[in-house]
Amino acid sequence: MLEPHAGQPVAVLVSALDATVYASDTMETRIADVDWVGPRAVAHDAVLSWASDAGGVVPFPMFTLFASPDSLRAMLRERERSLDALLDRVSPSQEWTVRLFRLDDRATAALGLTSPTLADLAQRARDAAPGQRYLLERKADELKGAELRRVSGETAREAFDALSPLGERAVRDALPATPTGARPAGVAVLDAAFLVRRDRTDAFRTAAADLAGAIEPRGFRVELSGPWPPYHFVRDDA
Repeated sequence: MLEPHAGQPVAVLVSALDATVYASDTMETRIADVDWVGPRAVAHDAVLSWASDAGGVVPFPMFTLFASPDSLRAMLRERERSLDALLDRVSPSQEWTVRLFRLDDRATAALGLTSPTLADLAQRARDAAPGQRYLLERKADELKGAELRRVSGETAREAFDALSPLGERAVRDALPATPTGARPAGVAVLDAAFLVRRDRTDAFRTAAADLAGAIEPRGFRVELSGPWPPYHFVRDDA
């Protein structure tokens, strides 16, 4: 949905589609086909990004389908109040995403400099007989895991709390399952979205850069992306 707004009718961006290709029974099978869905997802996002750059937009999910113009108009009449409220909320702003990743090698090295207990265990293991060394190293590994989880949680909260005041709204997404094996990009510890006023974009980007400078020495990496359409902030309860 695209401005004009402020008391004016809501405008709708639509595409006419082949009903045989997008019939409900056909879509059930095609929705799982990444090669088919992928280009359409890219095009959908491109249109929404263009609309968001031009003004306020309420993104609808891809494949939101209506049988006719009349059914679309009926939806607009039914949801007029909620759409007006959503446009009032998001029009001055755009969405920015901040993801935080822990780089285990660097984070563990930083822990060795800040944790007296880990430093003591490492020294005792170096001086111990082989059997005792093994037990001490196992204990150190367990402590490292607990410390990494603790520091990750604290750092994620620090990052979210530092950036939230610069946005109109902020949400944290659930983190993906941690994959096994090599993780060159790091372990995700924060996935957050911020609704930032367009006139505060520079301040938000500066704050994100300052945050990166503060936490990267601890073994964390900050990934900032945007601006995006306000995907996270167009639910009635967002």
